Amino acid sequence: MGKVILSLDGGGIRGAATTQFLYHVNTGLQERHDKSLRDCVDFYAGTSTGAIIALALATTQLSVDDINQLYNAQNATQIFAENEGLFELDGINAPKYEASGKRRILQQKFGDASLAEAAARDRHVLAVTYNIEARKPCVIKTTDPQHLGLKSCDVADASSAAPTYFPTRGLAMGDEGFDNWLIDGGVTANNPTLCAMAEARRLWPQTSMDEMRILSVGTGYRTRKINGPASCNWGALGWMTQGNIIDILSDERVVAYQAITMATTGNYIRVNAEMRRQPGLASPPDDAMDDVSASNILRLKKMGDFWFEQYGSAVVDLLAGTYEGTSLDRIDPITGKPKPFG
Repeated sequence: MGKVILSLDGGGIRGAATTQFLYHVNTGLQERHDKSLRDCVDFYAGTSTGAIIALALATTQLSVDDINQLYNAQNATQIFAENEGLFELDGINAPKYEASGKRRILQQKFGDASLAEAAARDRHVLAVTYNIEARKPCVIKTTDPQHLGLKSCDVADASSAAPTYFPTRGLAMGDEGFDNWLIDGGVTANNPTLCAMAEARRLWPQTSMDEMRILSVGTGYRTRKINGPASCNWGALGWMTQGNIIDILSDERVVAYQAITMATTGNYIRVNAEMRRQPGLASPPDDAMDDVSASNILRLKKMGDFWFEQYGSAVVDLLAGTYEGTSLDRIDPITGKPKPFG
């Protein structure tokens, strides 16, 4: 029997485009196949904001519309609450944002949900983080019995603790009597698709790649130019403030290429687009992960609408198991259409 993987990238507030797209996909599945998104997906994977969405889908009772409404201006301004210490410079000598607002929203929306909720529904989920003391990635997942008791809100908080933006998150796992100090998994796998594919192969060894269907959703690709000649003179401060080093480290295109190449042709769709003007997207959103203005969130939602216009029919059929086309990659900004692959 075939399996379906839903993989969701990190990207801060740009997750608003992801949830808007998934809202349309869920509606399309209901209208055309009498199914929901949750009926179709066997394995969820997410990093950072993608982990928040994946965990909400896999472990809570929130509707897809409720999850989409998480990404509104009121919640966003609480999550991205400025750190107002007297001698603290945003992201320079202290995290740019406080942790309290993000934790409060996650606790309110996720409640006491834990990873065990997904396992109880015969579904699986993973969230990518990075353990700074152990100096290695830490993938929190339902396939590890020690992780099942972890609260979804805590895992989501850790996976989205982006360096310079939010404080590191301490999290005890299993019988450990100490905290693992975790940061945003985007520093190692902002696109968690390969993590999900590998874990799915271990979980279902009898399921071949031909039987795996994969939907991988990005959060928009930044096209803002970085000054090459000036970068020759940058030290740590220059790379952080002018070189956007966090965004460089979290580039997702290598994983996207590997995943679409490894997947069986016709079983993989990568939803993403450059955040610049192109046919079908006349007013692109700001590419910053923390532009939480109401106008920018609206533009992010419009980008999610644009994605559904271009990918919607194919994605709905892929999830329902009726898709007969080729694999699809990111949108070509010249044509405004997804690039076919294979």
